[in-house]
Amino acid sequence: MPNSTIVTEFLLTRFSDVWELRVLHAMLFLLTYLATLLGNLLLVTITTLDQSFHTPMYLFLRNLSVLDMCYISVIVPKACAIFLLENRVISKTGCAAQIFFVLMFASIELLLLTIMALDRYVAICQPLHYPLVMNHKVCVQMSLACLVSGLAYSGLHTSLTFQLSFCQSNIVHQFFCDIPSLLQLSCSDIFTNEITVFVSATIYSGGCFFFIILSYIHIFSTVLKFPIRGERGKVFSTCVPHILVVTVFLSSGAAVYMKPTSNSPTIQDMVSSVFYSVVPPFLNPIIYSFRNKQIKGAVRRIMGRMLYSRK
Repeated sequence: MPNSTIVTEFLLTRFSDVWELRVLHAMLFLLTYLATLLGNLLLVTITTLDQSFHTPMYLFLRNLSVLDMCYISVIVPKACAIFLLENRVISKTGCAAQIFFVLMFASIELLLLTIMALDRYVAICQPLHYPLVMNHKVCVQMSLACLVSGLAYSGLHTSLTFQLSFCQSNIVHQFFCDIPSLLQLSCSDIFTNEITVFVSATIYSGGCFFFIILSYIHIFSTVLKFPIRGERGKVFSTCVPHILVVTVFLSSGAAVYMKPTSNSPTIQDMVSSVFYSVVPPFLNPIIYSFRNKQIKGAVRRIMGRMLYSRK
């Protein structure tokens, strides 16, 4: 595009222009999307209807499931459309909205994962204080604080990004709009934006990751003192997957948001984006729910009631 042309819409990028691969990518994304919605909706339904799940831990799981359904819905339907259709256009307003919601849901998810680590720390290391520290009022307040923080974080970066002028290429080298890809297209001075993104991401994600690791260091040191080996294994089987999800989420996000802006984007950037935008919402219900004996027992009871009612 000529430098004098002001960009009013963007073109998203596919993983491949080969039709057969486009269909394959669309099917993989769609199946992942449907499985994510089904798994998280099942978790929300079970933890809402069953009174035994009305505890702080399952309140946060329920919030995480609702968040994951919203998070993946911002990205995957549009991605499937550009894979299957010839039209790859997204308006400037639509791009801004996508960036805002992706950042908001991602930042809230990270805070929720941090709070869940705190919940496990109090439950395991300070069980006598658990009812007082993690009462319903405190849990609701922490959930609202996550929402407000996410809104502020995404609002700041979205507004800073779209204060820039876009008058070069309009091709976003990503299957959804994100800040690093848009910074490559700006004809304004992006140094301040790059520094802001790097510093805020380091403080925000680094602070959460440090708190999570610190919580689990205390948890593991406490668990190793348990006299019964079976109890240790139960706690470890819950904690290790949580750490893995946090690590994948943060490392893939850091690979995209914390590296210097490059004028030669690669397919690896798009793959990294999949690991922080699509994979965590898909894995979360599996790790936090279907590995849980209480959840599996509740699913069996519900399925049994459904089969009995049909008879």
